[in-house]
Amino acid sequence: MSSIANKKPPSLVAISTVFVLFWLVVAAFPFLWTMWGSFKVEGDFFSRADWMNAITGPVTLRQHGSSFTGAGYEGAWIEQEFWRAVVNTGIVVFFTVVISLTLGTLGGYALARSGFKYTFWLLMAALVFRAMPHVTLVSGYLLPFFQLNIWGYLPTTIIVLVAINQPFTLWMLHSFFLSIPKDLDEAAMVDGCTRFQAFRLAIIPVMWPGVVTTGLFSFLLAYNDFTVTSMLLTQENATMIPKINSFLGSTQEEGKVMYAVAAVVSAIVPLFVLILFFQRQIVSGLTAGAVKG
Repeated sequence: MSSIANKKPPSLVAISTVFVLFWLVVAAFPFLWTMWGSFKVEGDFFSRADWMNAITGPVTLRQHGSSFTGAGYEGAWIEQEFWRAVVNTGIVVFFTVVISLTLGTLGGYALARSGFKYTFWLLMAALVFRAMPHVTLVSGYLLPFFQLNIWGYLPTTIIVLVAINQPFTLWMLHSFFLSIPKDLDEAAMVDGCTRFQAFRLAIIPVMWPGVVTTGLFSFLLAYNDFTVTSMLLTQENATMIPKINSFLGSTQEEGKVMYAVAAVVSAIVPLFVLILFFQRQIVSGLTAGAVKG
């Protein structure tokens, strides 16, 4: 009886399948089109005469003897030294995520287990700070950074990104900690653990999906940031997003647009790999607070 009740009508299955396939095509098309175009020259990918040139590549064939070329990647990574921006991005992202998660887990746990009334107001203050436009916050840092002669360096940018990201991690991890019963802490302390040992040995293993999910959002903030990194870093210390923007510039130069296209593809690929690798933890983390234990 239950199998009959759970059996879906064929028409509903067909409609759902068509919708999912259509959504996948629409969602994946921009990236696939950009990736395909990164192996063409500007005259083909941005052709106004015939959009089919972006597929067949007649200008690419005439210039390079093949319908595909890696000139965009060679120009971006070697000629324009995009690899330096990749290294800078890795440093900024790593320290931003580590510091944000460390402070966020400790602060979120303390606020979730605190019985004081000021906890609510601290979270409200953090939310107001998070809602402020990034350019407003960065402009306030510029003068002291110039006076202290620390403008343009990666540690300076990391400090600002952590300050911007911390309210979000605090709120998100606080909500995850609230979904974990206090009995778990108390049981660990009855067995002889200190408060920190209970936090480290009993709470964090349960919280791991939430930490991974919060870490992913922190990663995306630092990885995709443009406002902070473009205003606080020199050209030599630029991360990927400002570097890609510099390829376009205010005046168009032949070939540099394709450097930007190749760099965009290079920047997107790690995101796909990361999400595919942590997809199970991300789904578990996003649904962890749906039902309290």
